Amino acid sequence: MALIRVTLANGIELDVLDTGPRDAPVLIFLHGFPESHRTWRHQIRHFSDLFRCIAPDQRGYRGSSKPQDVASYTPDKLIGDVFQLADALGVQHFTVVGHDWGGAIAWGVALMGQMSGRVTRAIVANAPHPAIFQQLLYTDPVQREASQYMRAFRDPANDALVREHGLGGLLLKVVKWERSPAMEPEERDALMHDWQDRDAAFGMLNWYRASPIDVPTPDAPYGLPEGWTPPPLPKLTIPTLLIWALADLALPPCNLDGMDAIIPQLTVVKMPGCGHFVPWEAPAAVNAAMDAFLKGA
Repeated sequence: MALIRVTLANGIELDVLDTGPRDAPVLIFLHGFPESHRTWRHQIRHFSDLFRCIAPDQRGYRGSSKPQDVASYTPDKLIGDVFQLADALGVQHFTVVGHDWGGAIAWGVALMGQMSGRVTRAIVANAPHPAIFQQLLYTDPVQREASQYMRAFRDPANDALVREHGLGGLLLKVVKWERSPAMEPEERDALMHDWQDRDAAFGMLNWYRASPIDVPTPDAPYGLPEGWTPPPLPKLTIPTLLIWALADLALPPCNLDGMDAIIPQLTVVKMPGCGHFVPWEAPAAVNAAMDAFLKGA
């Protein structure tokens, strides 16, 4: 399926997959790091008969606009891209679907969009909620240790490695990226090719560098810093499906604790034995969970 080029009101240009009936309910799929719209290939194939499926390569990725300054990747701009994409495509109401960084942005899109009624449902896979994640980084040894890669992604000392070897060089050093048997060889090859684009590499890393999340060092004291309070976020009141792969090395299941208190209409589906990239590691189970949710929500 061919991508179209969409220019947003802010001047950012996104390559976008837009498929399915134009008069059908809309699903906007947001991929995470370090992938592309193809994160959702199995879901789009499954749902595009009954839904209009819109999946951008987000800013900084592949052929989409790749500003090189860190300030271009603050969460407000990434959230704004989603609403401006909907505007550009004539979409008034939609369900937001996100994984990893795309899930983090989906939380923001859902929280903002519920107020206007534009976002009617949210589906998030293995992405921490902003009201919970920072607290875990301060207090939970497992989550803090699992998030040390973020410090490496932010460290300019690694920039020379990226310039020489592309993003793949950094991934091999920091997270020991290995071939997953669940990923088709052609998908792996396409990712390796994408990671050679140096502008895209730094665009992707800028998502981490612009984030306000504080990742303490492993030897920092455990406990909430004096004067720290959680972000003043409202409850998410729209129907929400949270899919969580329980074998995710970066985001342990402690991220689920307390979710039901801040999301009254929450459905949680746990995926035992599955790693972080649940949309393509367990596509049939993800599709089934989404099917049940979309029919009942």
